[in-house]
Amino acid sequence: MSTLTETPAPPPATEPRSHGRAALILVVGLVAATLAVLIGRKTNSESVLLLLVIFVSLGFEYTNGFHDAANAIATSVSTRALTPRAALIMAAMMNLLGAFMGQQVAKTISSVIKPPTGVTGLTVIAAGVLGAIAWNLITWYFGLPSSSTHSLIGGTVGAGLAAAVTVNWNTVVDKVIVPMIVSPIVGFFLAYLVMVAILWIFRRANPGRVGRRFRIAQTLSAAAMALGHGLQDAQKTMGIIVLALVVTGHSDGKSIPVWTVLACAGVLSLGTYAGGWRIMRTLGRKVIELDPPKGFAAEATASVILYVSAYVYQAPISTTHVITSSIMGVGATKRLSAVRWGVAGNIVVAWIFTIPMAGLVAAIVYGIIRIFA
Repeated sequence: MSTLTETPAPPPATEPRSHGRAALILVVGLVAATLAVLIGRKTNSESVLLLLVIFVSLGFEYTNGFHDAANAIATSVSTRALTPRAALIMAAMMNLLGAFMGQQVAKTISSVIKPPTGVTGLTVIAAGVLGAIAWNLITWYFGLPSSSTHSLIGGTVGAGLAAAVTVNWNTVVDKVIVPMIVSPIVGFFLAYLVMVAILWIFRRANPGRVGRRFRIAQTLSAAAMALGHGLQDAQKTMGIIVLALVVTGHSDGKSIPVWTVLACAGVLSLGTYAGGWRIMRTLGRKVIELDPPKGFAAEATASVILYVSAYVYQAPISTTHVITSSIMGVGATKRLSAVRWGVAGNIVVAWIFTIPMAGLVAAIVYGIIRIFA
């Protein structure tokens, strides 16, 4: 099928060049966080370790923000519907708002494992979060849009298995594994159908005029995508913090304290504003050549899937998975060869390995803490 607009010129080179320095700072921060948890575990102080777990969880939320910022804005930036800075500001604001729109996903996350009470339970939670952060940094460095959601769940399950605590496999399968498989498939085919409908509706329209209108529409679809990202991803860290509060007797797990919502929303927004330029380049330029109608179709499709998953199924699905598969779906309407399947294959490999690798790292971190503390 033909596209509605000419192939857009590549976006301006706005990617920062300080990735080496940023990577070093992040790695040092990860090591420092691990040492802090180790020291907290050594003191056997529940209060100290609880504060450290909250701090580490918010650190994960920050990496989630810059790792997944591309999910909401890569298509809008690549089609020049928004400038990179304006897109980041918009995404940060919508992420902040989305964090206040529900608690269902947070409750699902907090029920994945049942750690013991006290210091041992906090150690398991901390190891899980550190494993998730480590995998986020690895995939960010290589520019692979893997799932922060599945990093967190994989890390939590891995630490739980290493500690021989109860893992709620029914929740893992029904709320994580099944949606992980289904949501990209739905995203691909639904985005394909949406793009086919757009091509048919505007088949006789002037391509230039249609492109300009869809650039405006993309501003709205990108905002909807960022809102869905906040709705999904802020709640995941809320769930981990609530789990830490439950094992220390500070919460019954039935509600989320307001300060937790504010902290997670604020840190996610800060991370989003920091940007995710490497992953943005992969999604916006390397998978397919995007134009405004394709960008709108992909973002609108992904947004709908995020909202339905959060409110209907209470499933913590990956914003990365749904937007990437939606981009592939709209690209396939031109021709299958328009999708760079080699890049897509690398992304899928990262998806497959995210849960086990984050779990493995978390299990290693838990073992190190137990050995030295």
